[in-house]
Amino acid sequence: MSSLGLRFVGHSTVRVELGGHVVLTDPVLTNRVSALTRVTPPSTAADRADVDLVLLSHLHGDHVHLPSLRLLHPHVRVIVPRGAGDWLRAKGIRRVDELAPGEELEHGDLRVIGVPADHSGHRWGPRLTHGPQAKAMGHVIEGGGRRVYAAGDTDLFPEMADLGDLDVALLPVWGWGPTLGPGHLNPERAATAVGLLKPRVAVPVHWGTLALTGLTRAPGKHGRRMRHLLEHPPREFEAAVSEAGSPTKVLVTPPGEDVRLLDGVPE
Repeated sequence: MSSLGLRFVGHSTVRVELGGHVVLTDPVLTNRVSALTRVTPPSTAADRADVDLVLLSHLHGDHVHLPSLRLLHPHVRVIVPRGAGDWLRAKGIRRVDELAPGEELEHGDLRVIGVPADHSGHRWGPRLTHGPQAKAMGHVIEGGGRRVYAAGDTDLFPEMADLGDLDVALLPVWGWGPTLGPGHLNPERAATAVGLLKPRVAVPVHWGTLALTGLTRAPGKHGRRMRHLLEHPPREFEAAVSEAGSPTKVLVTPPGEDVRLLDGVPE
């Protein structure tokens, strides 16, 4: 089996080193995303070094972040949900392929399988109809005898139980604000997802990285709540998985750090 390297770059961005390739999920590599500010140390050039494949789960601006995509080499292969390829090419991204749930593609020695997600696929959110739209999705990455599930943004969906033997599940456990809208996992629902997926290792993502500018310094209960949410969701997720009696090992990893797999192998 091939070794596996993971770095939680921040938010939904994970650097996956597998099968001789470097994959980035939903890259957010800048210090600002619209009205959001990165509240952890900045992403570095090492996060994007040698990347040859990018997986985009859906079109929301904190997942398809055009300034971050433009930091990558123009010949990096970018996989976008089916129906959004022309829109992304019109934004200057050169090498774009499309994928949908139920479809798969090969990239060298990797196989990428599109899987469902329960989340809005519209660029500007679930209540708008103008602008680009494509079905939100997750990805299973296979290579060197390893299987990694990158959920993107999603709530629970029944097909989670059918994704098969997983070494690692990258699961969202919160977001960037004081509340969650529809189509998201909170710590408790992410623990339920672990029960369906049964991965060897779960890595909580989509937490602790971005916040509305100034909110973390706000006085009173609003600032306190945001500061709490930047730190506690992954630990609450870990506790919920443990309470459920799951054998899955939860590896809580701060944004910007490598996931501590045992010699590159899920424990």
